[in-house]
Amino acid sequence: MRIEPTTQRLQLRQWRDSDRTPFALMNADPAVMEFFPALLSRAESNAAIDRQIAHIEQHGWGFWAVETLEDQQFIGFVGIKNVTEDMPFAPSVEIGWRLSRRAWGKGYATEAARVCLQVGFEELGLNEIVSFTVPGNFRSRAVMEKLGMQQGENFLHPALPSGHPMQEHVLYRLTTTL
Repeated sequence: MRIEPTTQRLQLRQWRDSDRTPFALMNADPAVMEFFPALLSRAESNAAIDRQIAHIEQHGWGFWAVETLEDQQFIGFVGIKNVTEDMPFAPSVEIGWRLSRRAWGKGYATEAARVCLQVGFEELGLNEIVSFTVPGNFRSRAVMEKLGMQQGENFLHPALPSGHPMQEHVLYRLTTTL
């Protein structure tokens, strides 16, 4: 079973080799990566795509590549995936997104995230989906709140060293009402 959701304006789909260059450019953009510990090299960006492909192949869902239906242009990723075992709220499924700057301010993250929540709750039967970011990432937090997610506890991200300025993260949760 491979799921590839569509919205009114967007196609969420499996990754393609043609996504590698625009994704690497996104991950090298300081504005896009403002709330991440570092910009990603081309090799790191490719490895991230490979991890997403593997998750989708294993589960049928994950962090999908996103393209606009109007012009079939890659604009980033949105999706749901299992969190790593070292997260303090594991096991759980997170919803996440990263879009190119040209896609900002158009409601794409919220639109794509809504269909991902629908997949998670209605098709996969999940009881809860989480999301997280650094406290200062007000744009992503606004998307989480538009989705109806509730702010939970703050936590220290286990992948970042003690004292790192981005180690503190805020957790959001959404529980199904089905």
